Amino acid sequence: MNARVPVIMALLLSCPPLSAAAQNPTFSSKVEAIRVDVLVTERGKPVLGLGPGDFEIFDNGVGQQVDLVSFDRQPLNVILTLDMSDSVIGERLANLRVAGRGVLDGLKTGDRAALVTFSHAVSLGADLTVDLARVRIALEQTRPSGYTSVVDASFAGMMIGESDAGRALVIVFSDGLDTSSWLAPEAVLEIAKRSDAVVYAVSAGADQDGGFLRDLGEQTGGRLFEIESTSKLSAIFVQVLEEFRRRYVLSYSPTGVSADGWHQLTVRVKGRNATVKARRGYLAGK
Repeated sequence: MNARVPVIMALLLSCPPLSAAAQNPTFSSKVEAIRVDVLVTERGKPVLGLGPGDFEIFDNGVGQQVDLVSFDRQPLNVILTLDMSDSVIGERLANLRVAGRGVLDGLKTGDRAALVTFSHAVSLGADLTVDLARVRIALEQTRPSGYTSVVDASFAGMMIGESDAGRALVIVFSDGLDTSSWLAPEAVLEIAKRSDAVVYAVSAGADQDGGFLRDLGEQTGGRLFEIESTSKLSAIFVQVLEEFRRRYVLSYSPTGVSADGWHQLTVRVKGRNATVKARRGYLAGK
């Protein structure tokens, strides 16, 4: 058995609700309603004030009835998933901590946050909580060391984000290549198909490898920011949080489609030349 397996298992076992989430994926044949987190923009700016009648959803090409559209009404589960390998030192570490504090400062009453850090191992600095002071303390206590396991950490971030009710936003930061993950990127991308979590990632530095993080962002309806240095990291983190708050949550009950397998989703806004960003689809069934 790989030496990192106990580390990953320990992280999962430290959050009891995660085991239930893993055994009962968000999208299954037992779920009547499908939830889709959607960003609508025109000329790069979010479009607000839309209702159910403004959207079209196609599930495997079959038109669906949008039952509910909510906007900034559900509490957020924000998972800071931060690279703490030995290259994150000095100014880079200071900028990362400032960026993390900026996200925590932007949360509202009822929102929850958690801190996952990773090097060659994945660590739970603070589990999902409304006690943001505890997350701040954990952020200040982080110490860089070791290699980089961004794939393992991304999986952990998604699982923690879905361990309690609320909209899950996973913010992943890494400054280099994944050199030590146990989980395969393809396996985590498959897991993302069953997750409601939206992943926004930031990849920094000359040795960045955004392939996995780009795919993860596109799969979940988020995005990847690629930057040369961490000097603008705080602004990007705040932008991510503000953009996430301006996303719509659409709900519909699938009709005319199979209860199993991969379902491709297409979301449109009627009568507008708007850009719509949403997850690519979902896996139904066991």
